[in-house]
Amino acid sequence: MRDLGDAAALEQLVAQYRQLLTDEISPKNLAKLKALGYQLNQKILAPIRSLVGQQTHLLVAPDGALNTIPLEALVDGQGRYLIESYSFSYLTSGRDLLRLTLTPPQAQAPVIVANPNFQSADTPVATGSAVRGGADTPRSADFATISTETLEGTAQEAQALKALLPQAQVLTERQATEGRVKQLQAPQILHIATHGFFLSDQDLPLIKSDPLAALSNTPFQAASLQIENPLLRSGVVLAGAGQRQTQTTGDDGILTALEVTGLNLWGTQLVVLSACETGLGEVTNGDGIQGLRRALTLAGAQAQVISLWNVDDKATKDLMVDYYTRLIKQRQGRHQALRQAQLTMLKDKNRQHPYYWASFIASGDWRALSTR
Repeated sequence: MRDLGDAAALEQLVAQYRQLLTDEISPKNLAKLKALGYQLNQKILAPIRSLVGQQTHLLVAPDGALNTIPLEALVDGQGRYLIESYSFSYLTSGRDLLRLTLTPPQAQAPVIVANPNFQSADTPVATGSAVRGGADTPRSADFATISTETLEGTAQEAQALKALLPQAQVLTERQATEGRVKQLQAPQILHIATHGFFLSDQDLPLIKSDPLAALSNTPFQAASLQIENPLLRSGVVLAGAGQRQTQTTGDDGILTALEVTGLNLWGTQLVVLSACETGLGEVTNGDGIQGLRRALTLAGAQAQVISLWNVDDKATKDLMVDYYTRLIKQRQGRHQALRQAQLTMLKDKNRQHPYYWASFIASGDWRALSTR
């Protein structure tokens, strides 16, 4: 047990660090970032270094604001990023380790969802999911701010991954719908390349939903509360989302974290959300982070690769292709493959800033994919 000190002071440093990570990329910015990264390293990891000893693979179940930064991008006393010395595996809680002892059912073929046509989608199909999309489901009042800008890099990403995973089903353009994702039955790998989002809480006159009420599609109202279920404020954007204002039935192209909890991912070895801010959520001290990260764990996914800020389209495509090459061709572990891909990008003089290589973190089971 080690006390890390005043939580408010640490959270302030974390907020400053996150701001620098996504500010203008320049030598001056990088110098500030590394200086603050060293400060955070001294406050977060230095107190426990004597307990870690010579171990270099660290399992981390972060709490509060610590969920919003990659420890890999912190800096040691020699000015090196911690990713150069340590391998980090993130957990939602220590209970995640119990799942490593379970034997999940046989998974289905991998599925790649990419480059959705945000303005048009195939006719939605009834999913039978416990949590349905569409006009009947409580939704965030701020969905109008969600981007539906075309992401050309995701189409190239899908093509490259299909070459590495020839057995994979690829859903793009009008087929990359919320309804089809909800119908999936435990694909071995689920890769979704699109826009992701996490919205701040809305100042609502009534509570929109609590988790149990939303699952039963029954509104729960309490005039004394002005909060919104955080699982309704994070998710990914799929085909037809640009027409959601006129959608009256079926799925609307916005797959929220709450709906993700209803997916059947028991047996899915890896979920990669190649999108912006998919690792963010409502931060609650003592209760982890409420968002896609938690939702995927509840749905049964063994491991996940998620992002902590708005990512660069082309850099993300290159990172993902390198990651899957190591994962599939070289049989590296689910987390180690990401670390090695990030270390390779760190060597690129045009992408040395952590903004490019540190946005994605690996959570859950770190071992290599099972081939059974």
